[in-house]
Amino acid sequence: MENAQAQEGDSSLSSTEGDTTGDPQEIPTAGRWCKGTRLLVAATAAWITYLVLLILFAGRWWVWSIFEATPPVAAVVVPLLLLVFVWFARPVRRWLSVVLVCLLAIGGYLAGYGRGWSGTTTSVPGGIKVFSWNTGYWQMWDDKDAFYAFLRRQNADVYLLQEYLYAKEAAPYNHVFRIDESARLRAEFPGYQLSVDSTFVTISRLPIVATHHQQLPNTGSDWFWKAAKAQRTEIRVDGRIVSFYNVHLPTPFRLGDNPFRGNLSGVFTKQTLPLLEEQAKWRLKELHRLRTDVADNPNPAVLAGDFNTPWMELYPLGVGTEAHWPGSSLAPPHTWPIRDYSLPPLWRLDWLYTKGDVAVSNYQLAGGGAFSDHLAQQFSISVPRPS
Repeated sequence: MENAQAQEGDSSLSSTEGDTTGDPQEIPTAGRWCKGTRLLVAATAAWITYLVLLILFAGRWWVWSIFEATPPVAAVVVPLLLLVFVWFARPVRRWLSVVLVCLLAIGGYLAGYGRGWSGTTTSVPGGIKVFSWNTGYWQMWDDKDAFYAFLRRQNADVYLLQEYLYAKEAAPYNHVFRIDESARLRAEFPGYQLSVDSTFVTISRLPIVATHHQQLPNTGSDWFWKAAKAQRTEIRVDGRIVSFYNVHLPTPFRLGDNPFRGNLSGVFTKQTLPLLEEQAKWRLKELHRLRTDVADNPNPAVLAGDFNTPWMELYPLGVGTEAHWPGSSLAPPHTWPIRDYSLPPLWRLDWLYTKGDVAVSNYQLAGGGAFSDHLAQQFSISVPRPS
């Protein structure tokens, strides 16, 4: 009887093991992910790593500078693309969806989506109008009369103008040449005061009470390479002294040529890494110089210009400084490139900061596309009168 039961048990086991009539796809694969699921999880982990490194190293480590060329819209597009495929990752669908939605929210904030709803568009009576613009190598390739007519039409109280120079090459900083348009500027802006430093021009209808000119050689190219990349001018506004910083920081990286213009010859050579290091460290040095000057400055301040990074909010400028956003738009603003490049305008390189009790109103990005690859910044400021 025991033998019979044993035989019966063996027969049952044998039958179970030998049954191959079921669908192979129904055989459970617990603990194993398909290749697509593994790729999706790996891509999510890689994107998390990128965002963490961006937050930690933007404006702090020269090696990371080349990655700062990533347009902020990528912080939204990448998690959205991953969410499209998350439905097919059945073993991890639920928790991976939560992670990607969180990444989408973080990326949207970093990219600037929704900031415009709290932007500064309301006009304040009595404010002074400021016009800040990277002119695109002055009017080198443009009609000079039309260029100056455009500037006059802005009717600003203070102009903060960058790239007051010519260049032989289109790529940044290759063969730069000093120019002197002071006579034309005084003729075009009668009643204004003029301050010129290296590649910066500040024009003010209000009294300029102090400048901070650097003593640099007039020969060679030291006027460009050794000059500070921010011009500070003290202007009297409603009885208060306000420091205006006209800013143009170096680009985060520089190659042998400009890859955005479609000419890649000579870009990647044995000198590429030294060029990247030299350019990035130059930028960080100028950023440190600006931070130090602002921190030591007791005056209320306005900082505007081309900061050459779309991730400027990850760069701490110091306690008391505040970034401003143009208002009335869900999408973040983009100021570059407006022309000269076969790229869509996906980067905001031009920024506005204030320090102290400076109120900003009527802030908008408009104009300049006919002459430069940058949009101009227009805004009004006011400060409380001294008691």
